[in-house]
Amino acid sequence: MKLATSLFSYAYEWNSGQYTLEDVIAETRKRDLGTGLEIIGFQSLRGFPYVSNETVKEVKHLLDKYEFDPVALDANIDVGVKRHAMMSIDETVEYIKPQILAAQTLGFPILRCQTTAPAEVYQKLIPFAEKANVIMGIELHTPYSVDHPSVIKMVEMFDKAQTHVLGFVPDMGTCMRAIPDALLTSFKSVGVTDEMIAITKEIWHRDIPTPAKFGELAKTLVPMGATPPQIGRLNMAFSMNGRQPVENWQEIMPYVVHVHGKFYGFDENGDEPSIDYPKIFEVFQKGGYQGYISSEYEGSAFTDEFDAFDQVEKQHKLWKKILQTL
Repeated sequence: MKLATSLFSYAYEWNSGQYTLEDVIAETRKRDLGTGLEIIGFQSLRGFPYVSNETVKEVKHLLDKYEFDPVALDANIDVGVKRHAMMSIDETVEYIKPQILAAQTLGFPILRCQTTAPAEVYQKLIPFAEKANVIMGIELHTPYSVDHPSVIKMVEMFDKAQTHVLGFVPDMGTCMRAIPDALLTSFKSVGVTDEMIAITKEIWHRDIPTPAKFGELAKTLVPMGATPPQIGRLNMAFSMNGRQPVENWQEIMPYVVHVHGKFYGFDENGDEPSIDYPKIFEVFQKGGYQGYISSEYEGSAFTDEFDAFDQVEKQHKLWKKILQTL
């Protein structure tokens, strides 16, 4: 496996306006945070997906200057952009096409796509993506584990299509061993108590479907006086943190084209308490995966206590330590 960094990790720093695109790329190289780079189109590139010649020149220049491989360009497939109706299959196809062309123009071999678009959309896009020679890597982000009906339908379509432009991007937030402390602590801002957090943790560990967990949480917390905003926040612990066994990734390994190394923080030993990366690396190595895994720091969504560059550096230190043992 090869190491990369997603610029999504620096969302807080980027949104602060203190850094230019070159600044974040330069800092990533200075800290030796992998050989690959993943860029989020709508976050980092003005006018995306219609990128100007100047933007194309800038991105290619920065990748060359700081010696990064272009790994993946992240699309956004918001089928709810219209006010009164969801986008149709054909409308979604047309929405994705310019994003495929942007990846082609910028030199990214993979366009990270999303499960917000159904299998029918990607099936219709195959000829277009083949002509552009861009792989549509569909992110499997919780709650889309490998046994989710939508994912099973995708796999069936992949099997029939037999094309190199379809693949999956497993997100490691789908196979977690604990709810991150940063997430739970942030809920206290709306009055969530330690008792409510303890109950949420207990329900999260139950082997029941996510919708059932929502019901169990409400049934338990409403009599305790929990408010709808508090319950809504705690429901995020179920919707954002999946419990799929790590070994289940083996089922779709032939279709894995990229990996999102989601993480939230580290303990005093430099380990990620909520995600078992030694086990993850073992499973992907045994599965024969030889592509990139991108650092994707999610902790800044809940706290600004930590510097994202420092956090990504800690993750790469952990990853390099794991790779030395494989």
